Amino acid sequence: MNRKEFKERYPSIPDKPGVYLMKDARGEVVYVGKAVSLRNRVRSYFHASSTDYTGKVHRLVHEIADIEFIITDSEVEALILECNLIKKHRPRFNVRLKDDKRYPYIKISWQDDYPRVFITRHRVEDGGRYYGPYTSVSAVHQTLDLLRRLFPYLTCKREITGRDQRPCLYYHIKRCLGPCIGAVSKDEYRAMIQRISLFLEGRTEEIIADLKAQMAEAAAQLRFEKAAEKRDLIQAIEQVTARQKMVLKVAKDQDVIAFARDDGLACVQVFFIRQGKLTGREYFLLTGTTDEDDREVLTSFLKQFYAEAAYVPPEILLPLSVEESLLIEEWLRARRGGKEVALRVPRRGQLRELVQMAAANATETLSSLRAQWEADETRHTAALTELQEVLGLSAAPVRIEGYDISNIQGTAATGSMVVFVKGVPRKSDYRRFQIRTVPGADDYAMMQEVLRRRFRRALETGKDEEVLPPGKKRDESFSVLPDLILIDGGKGQLNAALEVLQEYGLDNLSVVSLAKQREELFVPGQSDPIVLPRDSPALYLVQRVRDEAHRFAVGYHRAVRQRKGLASQLEEVPGIGPKRRQALLQHFGSIEAIRQASVDELAAVPGMTRKMAEQVKETLG
Repeated sequence: MNRKEFKERYPSIPDKPGVYLMKDARGEVVYVGKAVSLRNRVRSYFHASSTDYTGKVHRLVHEIADIEFIITDSEVEALILECNLIKKHRPRFNVRLKDDKRYPYIKISWQDDYPRVFITRHRVEDGGRYYGPYTSVSAVHQTLDLLRRLFPYLTCKREITGRDQRPCLYYHIKRCLGPCIGAVSKDEYRAMIQRISLFLEGRTEEIIADLKAQMAEAAAQLRFEKAAEKRDLIQAIEQVTARQKMVLKVAKDQDVIAFARDDGLACVQVFFIRQGKLTGREYFLLTGTTDEDDREVLTSFLKQFYAEAAYVPPEILLPLSVEESLLIEEWLRARRGGKEVALRVPRRGQLRELVQMAAANATETLSSLRAQWEADETRHTAALTELQEVLGLSAAPVRIEGYDISNIQGTAATGSMVVFVKGVPRKSDYRRFQIRTVPGADDYAMMQEVLRRRFRRALETGKDEEVLPPGKKRDESFSVLPDLILIDGGKGQLNAALEVLQEYGLDNLSVVSLAKQREELFVPGQSDPIVLPRDSPALYLVQRVRDEAHRFAVGYHRAVRQRKGLASQLEEVPGIGPKRRQALLQHFGSIEAIRQASVDELAAVPGMTRKMAEQVKETLG
């Protein structure tokens, strides 16, 4: 949708709160957003100066073919609908929780006379009580095993009448109280289930106090066997809860949230503090975080996590403030039944240390997950073997080079080359390029410039007679040819790459392009693309190469834009040429530092005079 098409559509856009769904040419939802005024928000995508766009927004606007609107009565309703639609459509331009599957919960079916405790992935309003979400199913099973040893709840689905002739084996091994034969009453059984609820909520002190009262009552009635059962249960609970660290002096419920980011992926760590104790922690992965600032990443997580969370505490500690904090607090209060909820950013003391500890855990978890992938040789081998088969290569592509271009309307254009060897990034071989010869926004020509420079260097460094300057080593990243070249884009980018390879007589090199819209692989000589299964190791590998090339190109593009932005402000100062601009930037580091410097400090920079320093102060203010 270009600006002309948007102007024709503009009068029909409602000036009301709601949600907008941006679609591509195939009708797929690529982005979901909300707004107080749909008209003003959508207009900002098409009326903002192109230099204000992030690379992500620029690509999004380029792909928009249609926009759908859903009006709501309030911004809070829009927020809830936005969360649901992101979960449903999983748009690739939104920051979103990584896993497609639903996270597991522990459910207690309080609506039943004899409630059961079990794992479920679906929350419904049926009177049951839910705990979670959790990220590890195995950890949930371990929790249930522990609970059943402490509180032997029902697991069978039979109708409980209390008149069965014989109990099952679980009753004999003390894994069930036997309500089916009337060994306990309904009230006694539900009282035990209430203890499970308190345990999962971290309120173990209340359980122990109740059990001690029952133990004392049984002992007073000379029911010593019953008193001993209560004593053993108290000791078992105390042994379990002794591992829970007391982190607050006050018995409060809080969630502590922090995150770490790396290569377009974010790992969010959540500490669950109940009654002052750290009762558990979970980590969640977010994708689509490239080009998004930390506040947007955190805001997106809060919306998606608490839309699914079974419990919202009265206080949530964050590493930084979020722009929609008041709106999110209003929404969370509604989720808590009108009870107060506060988003806090602690600046000092024990609470700040908790946030820092969560951030350190997030960093460690993210590093560990990446190390697991890089160490998984079996997975790499499977991915490379699959690529060899689907692309018809003579051997597995041991060395894969990925290329991408980053620019905004042709300005500050950069290119990247990333290298994966045996499925693992080899960052020492990464190279970046500043586009020199292409005017305007011609991505094909920019890609060709990058490839020409790369393969010209390959042919030059391959010559035996090449003479290197003293102290300079041969650039091995250029001298080794790739087994597979991966271009970010569709058929157009692929054909542009093939032209360069033909120019240099490198037609024997294998090259493919990966289109973002449907993750299709385009190969030379085939009109139809190759679509790999969503769970394919080969697809995951080429996506990693593509995303890494994009990240590397965008990072360099930002640096170039920043340098040009600094230089452009100094260019406005009469008499300040390139050498003086460079000297000032190297000395002070930023325009703001130059602006704050005194005339004497400016004049002390090599190449500057007092008259020039006064001119800088006058121009920059």
